Amino acid sequence: MSEDGLPQLDPVIHAQARLRVTVALSSLGQGDRITFPRLQQLLDMTPGNLSTHLRKLEDAGYVEITKAFEHRTPVTLVELTTRGRAAFEEYTKALHRLLEVPGDGRA
Repeated sequence: MSEDGLPQLDPVIHAQARLRVTVALSSLGQGDRITFPRLQQLLDMTPGNLSTHLRKLEDAGYVEITKAFEHRTPVTLVELTTRGRAAFEEYTKALHRLLEVPGDGRA
């Protein structure tokens, strides 16, 4: 909570591009991964832009990036970590609290 009593939104997730990435990854099941090109296609982002935002999410421990080979072809896989899922849940709860209308009876 901030000094004015409003919930704080996680600045790592709150940037529009990172929020889009987090939402897309949260739609996958726990432990499921998506390839970098597929994520890029879903989000309609350039490789450089997506890489930059994934790096920030990875530095925060919210995503895990795995480099592997499939039939001798390199592939980059991305998944939301347990910490990332928890952070996204907290983010959405804080956002809901922010959007509540004062005095509407909801707590």
